[in-house]
Amino acid sequence: MKQSKTLIPTMREVPSDIEVKSYKMLLKAGFLRPSTSGVYSYLPLSKRVLNKIEKIVREEIEAVGAIEISMATLQPRTVWEQSNRLQYFGDELFNLTDRSNRDVVLAPTNEEVVTMLVSDEVQSYKKLPLMFYQIQTKYRDEKKYRKGLLRSREFLMNDTYSFHASEESLENTYHEVTQAYTNILNRLRLSFLLVESDTQVVGGIAAKEFIIPSNEGDTIIASSNQSNYAANIEFAKVINIDEETKGTLKELEKVPTPNIKTIDDVCTFFNIEPSSCIKTLIYSMNDEFVIVLVRGDHQINEVKLKNVCKTPSLRLATEEEIYSLLNCSTGSIGPIKLPINTKVIADFSIKALQNVVAGSNEDGYHYQNVNPERDFAVNSYEDIRYIQEGDISPDGNGITQLIKGFEVGHIRKVGTYYSEKCNASFIDENDIPNALIMGSYQLGISRLFAILAEKYQDENGFVWPTHLSPYDIHLIPVNREDEGQWNLANELYNILTFYHFAVLFDDRYERAGVKFTDSDLIGLPVRVTIGKKANEGIVEVKIRSTGETFEWAKEELIDRLNEFFRTDSYH
Repeated sequence: MKQSKTLIPTMREVPSDIEVKSYKMLLKAGFLRPSTSGVYSYLPLSKRVLNKIEKIVREEIEAVGAIEISMATLQPRTVWEQSNRLQYFGDELFNLTDRSNRDVVLAPTNEEVVTMLVSDEVQSYKKLPLMFYQIQTKYRDEKKYRKGLLRSREFLMNDTYSFHASEESLENTYHEVTQAYTNILNRLRLSFLLVESDTQVVGGIAAKEFIIPSNEGDTIIASSNQSNYAANIEFAKVINIDEETKGTLKELEKVPTPNIKTIDDVCTFFNIEPSSCIKTLIYSMNDEFVIVLVRGDHQINEVKLKNVCKTPSLRLATEEEIYSLLNCSTGSIGPIKLPINTKVIADFSIKALQNVVAGSNEDGYHYQNVNPERDFAVNSYEDIRYIQEGDISPDGNGITQLIKGFEVGHIRKVGTYYSEKCNASFIDENDIPNALIMGSYQLGISRLFAILAEKYQDENGFVWPTHLSPYDIHLIPVNREDEGQWNLANELYNILTFYHFAVLFDDRYERAGVKFTDSDLIGLPVRVTIGKKANEGIVEVKIRSTGETFEWAKEELIDRLNEFFRTDSYH
């Protein structure tokens, strides 16, 4: 490809507010351009890298029996109402209305549509199992979209779906896709963690995530310092240690606390630690209010809370709703003297508290010497908090430590959730109708591209490995107007392409310094420079990853390049 005939708009400086390493370099090297907030155009170089990533994905997914299809991204809203997932996605779902006033959504995923497709076309167990996949643009109206391709509102994803007549069949495919995704990440040379995760559907069987460790990651993993245990912090269970309360229960006392609204304020006022406070919050779910209690030094895990309450969505009560229910502000909520029939869910840690401080449901006052059961009732004790660093590992081996990373893949044994919602069934060998059993598997293609862009760069630009690079060789004549250099450059371009090297030929009328700077930014594995020794048939070859340079005669160039690319492909 002649560089003058393609679009590689390199930049010397990028906007100062861009901090994400991958996004910054993708802009600077001319791979990517923003279209609107959180939406990007992939320019020619990035498309070539993406094509290589997608080729690896297709090879590994098809090796386990998946068939490629392409489903609609514009979906009727009624499908999402039927599956009860409108609440789960909430404001992240792009909603549109067509000219006939029909409500539609831009697909963030395709479980509903593919389930209905299979339901319409597959009626017998003899057609099962079936597995379909696609690589498609997805849409989510993300709030945190300022991280380039790491979290965008329009993104590329591989989504794969399997349908089964038995859980045993699902289990087999689940393991096969796990291995396929493992193979993909290994071929991309990315280190990863496979961690336990929430299924994200009520009644789901099991789920795991593929996490790329990174200090910049937006996913937190709880791992053990003594075992192989690892789980998403939203899923990681907290081991309940039954602690016996000891000592005398002191008399409940109501204390004036003017202008005290936060846990920090309370701790300063009473000279206590947050662990000696009860944090009380009110959630709205399923058209009712629920009081939720955790210790002052703990944080409520809303994923766990949703699972406990068997609801796809919940939200914190508004200030107005709190006043209507308790006649106080948020900072004064407490568990004592609640309205009749108000449901109270408490974390297990609440049970062991003794003589602690809590809100009084009256502005300007708090209770001290509060004791569970004596002073207030709890409907159920549950694991509803985030695990913390230093807690006992959920598997009982060692202590929990927290690791940041980026989720790039999610695999789920969904079971019959969608088939029951969508009335999708098959007839088994005994002529009995059964709900289809489903697996759902996702791999973020554009997010993988961003992670690779962060990994394969240095201070001068990208350093692409040979199996992912947009081109193999950057061919650069130093002086476009030097006849000897130009003739040799064209001769080598024809020879290299004949031998099936992908060549980017810098045929531009630019200064040598500009060409070399752009070449470093683009980061192809090999740069072949035609300079002052062109008339002698000698070129300079630079290896981008090591900085090594060699002078090779044109007659030996092909053999030496073949050896380099053959050797590098194994690293």
